[in-house]
Amino acid sequence: MRIVVIGGAGTIGRRLVPALRSRHHDVVVAGRTSGDVHVDLSAPATIDAMYREIGAVDAVVSIAAHGALDEFATLTATALHENMRAKFFGQVDLVLTGQRYCAERASFTLTSGIFADQAWPHVTGGGVISGGLHSFTLSAAIELPRGMRINTVSPTMIGDSVDAFAEHFPGMRPVPMNELIDHYLDCVEGDSTGRVIRAYG
Repeated sequence: MRIVVIGGAGTIGRRLVPALRSRHHDVVVAGRTSGDVHVDLSAPATIDAMYREIGAVDAVVSIAAHGALDEFATLTATALHENMRAKFFGQVDLVLTGQRYCAERASFTLTSGIFADQAWPHVTGGGVISGGLHSFTLSAAIELPRGMRINTVSPTMIGDSVDAFAEHFPGMRPVPMNELIDHYLDCVEGDSTGRVIRAYG
């Protein structure tokens, strides 16, 4: 399969891209400033341009963009909308635009997070983003054309990122990276659609 991985140079991508290539897939890495092609999920025009540049692909995997931490007492609707531009609207646009460019029976795999299901301080935006992605996945699964599929992987703190995030989420159980990569591989190579895979360790 020909697969584009958005965010393929990041923490998950550094493990996922080699895993896909080892399984004889042709992988195109896309990123805002790195990779084979550039795309900024907060800028819709670059999403359209990416698809035009790479041509039809059999799978799209999005592991880019992160929701920012926030303070509820000072959170505004404007700040929330800004937080959602890449992580929510950008991933949604990968599907809405991608349905016109991708190959027949192509799959989309998005990334959300545990805060859709488990509340933590300072991540109201993260919870809203992830919950919205879960709902979008369910709706898109029954409406995508030409046999296309969509699933979302919802990880907890990732094993390879514990040092960076443990102070913000004390007591959160991480998901091992090899287990997380297996979920992405299953989404790409399997035949399921409309699933939210809760990789909560």
